[in-house]
Order: sequence, then structure tokens, then C-alpha cells
Amino acid sequence: MLGIASDSPYRFAMQNLRDRFRLNYGQKLFLTATLPLILAAVAISVLVALQSRQLAEQEIRTLETQLIDAKRAELKNYLSIARTAFINIYGRAAPDDEAAMLEVTQILSGMLYGQDGYFFVYDYDGNNLVSPRRTDLIGRNWTGMTDAHGEPITNELVRLARSGGGYHTYEWTKPSTGESAQMVTYVIGLQDWRWVVGTGVFIDDVVATVAAAREKVETRIQRTFLYIGAITLAALLLVFTSGLFINIRERRLADAKLKKLTQRVFDAQEEERGRVARELHDGISQILVGVRYALDTARRRLDVGDKRASETLDRGITHLSGAIQEVRRISRDLRPGALDDLGLGPALKALAEDFGNRTGIKTDFSTVVFRNRLDDEAKIALYRVAQEALTNVERHAGASQVSIDVRGHARGATLRIADNGIGLDHEQADKAPGSGLGLRNMQERVEQLDGTLRVLSSKTGTVITAEVPLTHLLPPQDKNDNDAKASA
Repeated sequence: MLGIASDSPYRFAMQNLRDRFRLNYGQKLFLTATLPLILAAVAISVLVALQSRQLAEQEIRTLETQLIDAKRAELKNYLSIARTAFINIYGRAAPDDEAAMLEVTQILSGMLYGQDGYFFVYDYDGNNLVSPRRTDLIGRNWTGMTDAHGEPITNELVRLARSGGGYHTYEWTKPSTGESAQMVTYVIGLQDWRWVVGTGVFIDDVVATVAAAREKVETRIQRTFLYIGAITLAALLLVFTSGLFINIRERRLADAKLKKLTQRVFDAQEEERGRVARELHDGISQILVGVRYALDTARRRLDVGDKRASETLDRGITHLSGAIQEVRRISRDLRPGALDDLGLGPALKALAEDFGNRTGIKTDFSTVVFRNRLDDEAKIALYRVAQEALTNVERHAGASQVSIDVRGHARGATLRIADNGIGLDHEQADKAPGSGLGLRNMQERVEQLDGTLRVLSSKTGTVITAEVPLTHLLPPQDKNDNDAKASA
């Protein structure tokens, strides 16, 4: 009795503590509403930051490449001007004409431009002959000279000059400030005199521009984080304020609604599972049944020593390969990766090759590189039109040859698919319910893009032409990178 009496206060205290920290319905609902919101806000913030930084980095790299290319073109022009100034002297001089060499060095020493621009000359042995803004270099041998990061300078310039000329980037002291900065140089070789003639331009302004662009990107990302945080906080406050008005009488109603919502989720899941099950049953399941039948037959033949067991196994392996191909086809039909990664042309080419290999129908594909690029909606629509058309050819046309052609033109882009099959039976299509659904799907996809779909059919074949307007082609790329970026 004493033991029970002494233990009762302890049990009561523990029960009271559990009741105090047990969440009520409103608190559970608040946590249920806020935790996904917080996780979603964090995920969105991270995703936005990563995507923004990635896109900005690509733009910054493009900007940096364009600026450096402009600097290189400027250097080439400068060196062309300098070459024009001394080419007559060099052309008439002998390989050991010291007077002509002196005259050329005097000409190059006097050709200064800007605050830091000048021309320099080294011989192939590494001796400096001209350096008007760095006179301490003249007359000395600089073979093996490197910059602060160990980048070879003299040896690389000599190598480039011996091979005809080229660009080289390294750190060099800037004459106007006396500080080290990155410089791009362009050199040519005077092979008769064994000279390296070149000039350089500092790209610290390019580095500063790129750094400023990156700083702006980071500022924008931080500002985006603040906006998302403010929106999340406002949403949390709204959820918290709304939770204060929830009372006990509404709990049953909330429970009932929650049960209905749960049932809807379960119903949606079951419906989706049924759709996937039907998709698998129509193709893969039947193939796998054939595989199992072949394996069972092979096992029985092995048990009795029948030599035909290997043939049955080969047939089962063939069926299994077909199942693998069917899985790949279903995955590719749902969303072809080549369409996003490579563009419409490569995706259609892969579709045509797969169709030809799978059906045995000769499939020809041709395209012309687009000057403009199709937007995502047009690419997806034209790809689905091609898919639907090839499906119709396989199931109904009885064709032995199919040709696919896609190209851009002054009015937009056109996809043309032609076969040599038996054509469309319009009377039969009108009588049979559900017939012509593929053509209607194609028609609706193209009409959503304000395009046109034409179907010409006869007893000798069918031609389907889908055309999307110019509004679905992106603006032209720059001429410099037009070849690299233009894609269907």
C-alpha cells in the first residue's frame, strides 16, 4: 500500500507532463500547414538560386568571351598596322642587314598607343630588342621568363612566332599603374631575321566587368532570398492567424473533410495506377508472358533431355529483348530526352531510326539547319505530330517506305511526312467510333500554335504537312555563334 501510494504522485506528474506537451488539433493543423510551406520555400529558394546562378554564369562567360575576342581583334589590327609600317624595309633587307634591323626597331619603338599600348621585339634566342615602355628589358636575355603564376612568357612567344603567330595570355606589369595585370598578346614571326614581333592589351577592364556582373548576380540572388523569406513569413503569419479561429466544434468537420480529401488522393492514385497498368498490360505484360512460357517449356525439355531446349531459350531471350525495347519505347514516348538536349532535328532522326528498325519499314529523314530555333511548344507539337503519324503508318497504312522532312523557311517551320501506303479510308473512319482520333490530336496540337495541318491521301500514299508560323521561331543568333547555336 505504501509503495502504491508513493508511486501515484509520480505517475500523475508524468501524465500531466505528457498532456501538457501533447499537441492539440489546432497545433497539429498549424504544423501540418507550415512545415510543407517552409520546406517548399527552402526548396524554391535553393532552386531559384542555383538556376539563376547557372544562367547568369553562362551569360557572364559569353560576355567575357565576346570582350576578349574584341580585344584580340583589336590586337590583330594594331599588329597589321605595324607590319604595314616596316614591311617594305623588311622585304628588301637581307637576313643580316643590321641597318634595316635598326630602322625597324626605331619604327616600332615610336609606335605607342593609348596609356599602355606598345610593340615589343624578341629574337628567337630570347633577347629583347624593343620595349619602349619597359626599357629595362632591352638588351637582356629573357629565356625562361614566367609570370607570377608560373606561366611561361618568352619561350611561349618564341614558339608561337616560329609557328607563324598566335595569342598568349599572362600577367604583366601595367606601365600606367606599375601593378601586375592580365594581358593578352598577339605575336608574329619574321623568319628571315628570327624575330618575334608582337603587342599586347591589358584585360583588367574585362576582369572588372566580369567581377561586377557576378557581384550584381549575387545581389539579385540575395534580394530574391529576402523576397521569398518575406513572402514565407507573411504566409506563416496568415496561417497562424487563421489557426487561432479554429475551435473544437470545427474539428469534426475538419476530420470529415480530411477523410474525403484522403479518399480523393487514394482514388487519384488508383486511377493513375490503372492507367499505367493498362499501358504495361497491352505491351510488356504479354511479352513477359511469352518469356515465361518459353522458359517453362525450356525447363520441361531440359528435364527430359530434349535438344530443342536451347531453341526455346533463344526464343525466350528474344522475347525478353523485345520487352526491354518496349520499356525503352514507352519511356521515350513519354518524354524523349533528345528533344530537350539536342533539339527537334536529332529527336526526329532518332524517332525515324527507331521506327525503321522496329517495323522494317524503310524510313528516310532529311532536314535543313534552322537559321532560327523553334520554341519549346513548337518542338513538342511537331514531335508529337511525327509520332502520331508514324503510329498510323505502322498500324493502318501498310506502307513500305516513309520519308520525314523538317526545315525552316521565311514563313516559319514545316514538317512533312509521306508514305506509300494504301491511304486513308474516310468512309470507314466516319462510321467507326474513335477512328481518326490521331488526326484530330495532330490537328488540335497544330491549331494551338496558330499553324496549319494538311492531309493529302490517295490509294498510292498519304502526305501529312504541319506548318507552324514564324512567331514560334526564336530571334536569329549572332553571326559569330550562329553555326554553333542554331538548332531546330
